[in-house]
Amino acid sequence: MTLLVGTRKGLFSLERGRNGWQIGSTDFLGEPVTAAVVGHDGATYAALGTGHFGSHIWRREPGAKFVEVGAPAFPERPADATDVSPMTKTPWPWTVQLLWTLENGPAARPDELWCGTVPGGLFRSSDRGASWELVRSLWDMPERTSWFGGGYDWPGIHSISCDPRSADTMLIAISCGGAWITDDAGATWAPTHGMRNEYMPPGEEYGPIVQDPHRVARCAAEPDVVWNQHHNGCFRSVDGGRNWTEITERPPAVFGFAVAAHPTDPNTAWFAPAIKDEMRIPVNGKLVVSRTTDGGKSFQVFGDGLPSEHAYDLIYRHSLEVDATGDTLVMGSTTGSLWVSENAGENWTTVSANLPPIHFTRFV
Repeated sequence: MTLLVGTRKGLFSLERGRNGWQIGSTDFLGEPVTAAVVGHDGATYAALGTGHFGSHIWRREPGAKFVEVGAPAFPERPADATDVSPMTKTPWPWTVQLLWTLENGPAARPDELWCGTVPGGLFRSSDRGASWELVRSLWDMPERTSWFGGGYDWPGIHSISCDPRSADTMLIAISCGGAWITDDAGATWAPTHGMRNEYMPPGEEYGPIVQDPHRVARCAAEPDVVWNQHHNGCFRSVDGGRNWTEITERPPAVFGFAVAAHPTDPNTAWFAPAIKDEMRIPVNGKLVVSRTTDGGKSFQVFGDGLPSEHAYDLIYRHSLEVDATGDTLVMGSTTGSLWVSENAGENWTTVSANLPPIHFTRFV
């Protein structure tokens, strides 16, 4: 089993040996690696954000070196476009600012890849990343102009979850734009319901378009169960993400960015709690992981092996990951620390304390 760790200054590949997890190789040193996925074809795809030189996607065939392939790009903004930010009234940019997530398409379409960007574009490749097409059905929805930035200046698509039972069903989540479902491979979209946004005016808290899901994660064995770490709480769905039920109590806090869903047990999920809004640090300076094994009715809090004081690590959306067994978890932080648990989150071991800030972790 290999662990990919994407950071502000490179992609690190780690292997599990007799002496624990160790860095086996490095790629793109000095470059921000923002997302990665291993395709159905066994190739590794990595997204880079290179500042003035733009965003790029690279592909590595098994046993070979990375080569650059195509990258998502918006069409030129029409001269008569009227889409503006609801917050600042400035025009939406029709340029990629961040490649936020990469995901495989369904197994029935093994050459298909999906990419979510900032601003909130969804792109599809049907030729292993060589070319990309903007999903105009989503981009052209009038509701898009109501989305607003959360964390970044513009909303972005950070979660893409294909339903393994249906090649045409997909759930996506947008920062400050809600969650949306398609059942026809992206031809049409419907918003999901049940999330609550506490900073909206009275009577508007449950509006589906104003929600700020931070991350959604699906149980692979029971795809109807989807977990959602939201800006002001966490939610669970038992109908594939179409409707959500709020989990109001989760020690030590319901705020956070990351969630990992157990691959076979629909009642088990892990979260990385923090203090929200202006703080965004662990509660009381102690880094912990919360785990539920009963569908969110109760939680256990684990911190053995994690910093217990003066910890200011934030765990980004894609930086808490569980392997296919449900036993091994990895967590990376904005301060460049990387931890692994091999007993379902109850105890943690430090793999490194001096990596660059970590954007994502992924078992492959």
